[in-house]
Order: sequence, then C-alpha cells, then structure tokens
Amino acid sequence: MLLEARLQAASEPTKNTALGRRVLDALKHFDAKSVGFYWPLAGEFDARTAISLWLTGGSPREASLPIIRERGLPLEFHAWSPDTPMKIGHHKIAEPATERLVIPELLLVPCVGFDADGYRLGYGGGYYDRTLAGWPGAARPITVGVAYEACRTAALEREAHDIPLDMIVTETGLHTRSAG
Repeated sequence: MLLEARLQAASEPTKNTALGRRVLDALKHFDAKSVGFYWPLAGEFDARTAISLWLTGGSPREASLPIIRERGLPLEFHAWSPDTPMKIGHHKIAEPATERLVIPELLLVPCVGFDADGYRLGYGGGYYDRTLAGWPGAARPITVGVAYEACRTAALEREAHDIPLDMIVTETGLHTRSAG
C-alpha cells in the first residue's frame, strides 16, 4: 500500500517540485558540505536536480552516491557530480564509475514509509542500518529521510537494529523526529 501511495505521489510534478525545494531547505538547515544521496528507483524522489543546484551554491561542496560492493556489507559512498560516468551495480542500480571514496556529513535516505519517531521503511535489505551501525569515525552523519507525505504512517514496526532518522523531508516541510 505504501509503495502504491509513493508511486502515485511521485507521478505528480507539483509534489516533486515542492520536495526538491524542501531537500534544499534541509541542506541549508544543516549547512552540510558533503552529502550522500541515492540513485532513484521507481517511485523514489529524484534528488539529482536538487543536489546539482546545491553543488553550485558557494563554498566547496561534495556529493556522493552509494556503492554496494557486496550484498550484506555496508554501503560505500563515491564522489558524484552531474557529469560523473556511471555504471550499473548490484540490484541494477546506477553507481559512480569513480573510485574516490567520500565520507558524507549528511545522508539523504529514501523512504517507502516513515513515522513521527523518525523510523523509516525501506526495501528490507538493511543497507542503511548496517552502514550507519558501522560508520567510520566518531560521529554518524546527519540522516534525512526523503519521502512523500502520503507515505506517513502512525507507527512502523521496529527491530533492535533500526536507527531513527534525524529528520524527514516531504513536499509539505521538514519534520524533525519526536522524542520516541
């Protein structure tokens, strides 16, 4: 049901335009200089235009996309710009053909669904949970879920390894998580 709601919302240009503005608002809010995002699958918001605009906005900024080296391992993030050569990786998802590893300060995370406590529903592969649990260095990145308002749900079922996001961005605004 959430996948259908997301597909419907994604087909509406006004929602995508508004969501693009909200993604830029979130990047401005957190003032990140390095952002990891995702290559869009069917029904997911395509953040490439927003990220391309953000990259041109002043101080040195860097964007990256995830690489799946092997199923079951954490994601790696490799440098991306609009002219980066791409290749097809695991799950038939486009990945940068570059080998330059990036440790982003902020991650934009796709959501199939989300709740007020900042928990997200993805596709069930656990890639983002594994990646965040094993993040290199002392501080995890800021995590911003990207979703359509139609995919909000009262509460998601959680597992012990689930990590709440710091913020969810929808076409209606920036939503910080409740104290859940």
